[in-house]
Amino acid sequence: MKLLFKLLKHSKKYWKYLLISIAAMVMIIISQLYAPLLLRDLIKVITVGQEGGEAVVLRLSLILCLIYLVQAIGGCLRSYYTHYAAWNFVSDLRIKMYDHLQSLSLKYYHDKQTGQLMSRTANDTNNLEMLIAHALPDLIVNSLLIVGICCILFFINVNLALLSLIPVPFIVASTVWFAKKVYPKFRLMQQKFAEFNATIHDNFSGMKEIQAFNKQKSEHERVTFKSKDHIKTMMESLKLSAVYHPFIQLFSSLGSVIVFGVGGLMVLKGTIPVQDIVAFVLYLSMFYQPISSLARTNEDLQTALASAERIFEVLDAESDVKETENPIKLGRVEGHINFENVSFKYLDSVEVLKDINISVKKGDIIALVGPTGVGKTTIASLLERYYDPIEGRILIDGIDIKNVTLESLRNNISIVLQDIFLFNGTIAENVSYGVNQATMDEIVGACKLANAHEFIENLESGYNTIIGERGIRLSGGQKQRISIARAVLRDSPILILDEATSSVDVNTEKIIHEAMDSIVQGRTTIIIAHRLSSVKKANMIIVLDEGSVKECGTHEELIAAGGLYEELCNIQFSKGREEE
Repeated sequence: MKLLFKLLKHSKKYWKYLLISIAAMVMIIISQLYAPLLLRDLIKVITVGQEGGEAVVLRLSLILCLIYLVQAIGGCLRSYYTHYAAWNFVSDLRIKMYDHLQSLSLKYYHDKQTGQLMSRTANDTNNLEMLIAHALPDLIVNSLLIVGICCILFFINVNLALLSLIPVPFIVASTVWFAKKVYPKFRLMQQKFAEFNATIHDNFSGMKEIQAFNKQKSEHERVTFKSKDHIKTMMESLKLSAVYHPFIQLFSSLGSVIVFGVGGLMVLKGTIPVQDIVAFVLYLSMFYQPISSLARTNEDLQTALASAERIFEVLDAESDVKETENPIKLGRVEGHINFENVSFKYLDSVEVLKDINISVKKGDIIALVGPTGVGKTTIASLLERYYDPIEGRILIDGIDIKNVTLESLRNNISIVLQDIFLFNGTIAENVSYGVNQATMDEIVGACKLANAHEFIENLESGYNTIIGERGIRLSGGQKQRISIARAVLRDSPILILDEATSSVDVNTEKIIHEAMDSIVQGRTTIIIAHRLSSVKKANMIIVLDEGSVKECGTHEELIAAGGLYEELCNIQFSKGREEE
C-alpha cells in the first residue's frame, strides 16, 4: 500500500483524467446493477401479466437499450482516459528517472550496468501502464460492483445471499496466499530480465572485441543462460498462477452450484417467485465475474508493484555530490586554481590521492605526469566535481567549488577526455555539442585549430557526415581531433587535456601541439599526459606517485633533479629511439 500511495502521489498531474474514468466506471456499474432488475420486472410482466403489458414491455426494452448505450459510452470514456493518464504518467516517470540519473554523481554508476538502468527506465516503467490503465480501474470497478451486488442479493433473498457468500473466505485466503508467494517471484523475474538486457547491451557495445577474440560461442552460451534464467523465473511465477486462477474459478462455480440447487428447490416449493430467482442468478453470475477479475488484477498489481519498487530504488538514490542551499552562480572565472590538502578514495580501503596541494595561476599550463593509476585523471574529476574530496578543498578564484552551482562551475571548464565519446550524429553536431547555437564559421574555425578540418572536408558529406554510434566511422585520431575541436569551440577559461593526443601519430601530434600553443593563450590549462614530449612547454610539471606529489618544477628543473621524472623520460625517450 505504501508503494501504491507513492505511485498515486507521483501521478497527481493526471488525477483529473482518472476522476473522469472513475465517473465513467460509476456509470457502467449503475447500469450493470440496474439491468437485471429491469429483466426481473420484464419477466414478471410476461409470466404474471399486467394491464397494458405490451406498453410496459416496450418501455422496459427501450430503457434496457439506453442502459447498454450508457455502458458503451462509459466504456469508451474509461478506456481512453485511463490509457491517456497511464501512458503519459509512464512517459513522465521515465523522464523523471532519466533526469534523476543525470543528477547522480559518478560514484553511483561504479557498480551499475547500463543495461540494468535501461531496463528500469524503460521496462519497469512500462509495467506501471498496466497498473494505472487496468489494475486500478478494475480494482475500483470490481470492488464497487461486488458491494452493490451484495446489497441487491440480500435485498432479493437473505438466505440465498448468505449461501452465495460461502466460497468468499476461500477466495480471499487464496488471494492473500498468492500475493505473498508471487510478489518476490515477480521482482526476481524483473531483475533477471534486467540482467539479460545488461548482457545484451554489453555484447552489442563490445561486438568488435567478441569477434576479434572469437568469443561468439561463449557469449552465445552466456546470453542463452541469462535468457533461460529469466524464463525459468517467469515459469515459477506462472506455475503459481496456473494453480491460483483455476481454484478461484472452482470456488466461484461452487457458489453458483449452491445457489442453483437451493434456489431451484425454493422455486419448486413456491417460497420464491421465478422472476426473483432469475434475477438472483443473473446477479450471482455478475458477482463471481468481478471476483475472478480481481484475481487477475491481483497478479497485474503484484507485477506492477515489483517494478515500482525497482523504480523507486533509483528515484530514492541520493547523489554524493550536492549543491549547497544557496550556491553561488559563477560568471566567467579568471582561472586561478588551488588544491588545499586534498585527499580522495573511490573505495573505503584504497586512498587514491593523499594530501594534494597544487596552486595554479591564471593562464598557466600545468602538467600532471606519473605512472598509471596514481590519480592524475582523478584530480581533473575532482575539479569538475564529479566527486568530492574526503578531505581538503578545491578553490577557483578563491571560491570553494562546493559553494557554487554545478552548472556554472562546469561552464567554466572544457575537457578532452582520454576515453572519447561521440554521439550518433553529424560532425558539426558533435563539435558544437557544448555550445548553444554555434555558427558554421565557428565550428570550422575550431576544427582548423584542432587540425580536423582537412579530413572532415575529404569526407563524403563534410561536416554533415553521420559518424555512427560512438563515432565508429572515424579513426581513433580523427575522433580525438573532433573531441579537441569540441573543447576549443566551448572557449572556457579552464582547459583540461586528459591524454588529448594519445590516439594520434607523431606527425599529427606535432601539428596539434602547434595549434595548442595558440589555443591555450589566456586559458588555465591542465595537461594529463603519458607522452612526456607533450609537457615540456608546461609552466609547471607535477609528478605524482602513489597518490602524492613527489616532484614539482619545469622540465629542465626536474631533469636536473634526477628523480622520478628523469627516470620516466629516460624510459620513454629511449623506447622512442629504439622504435625509430
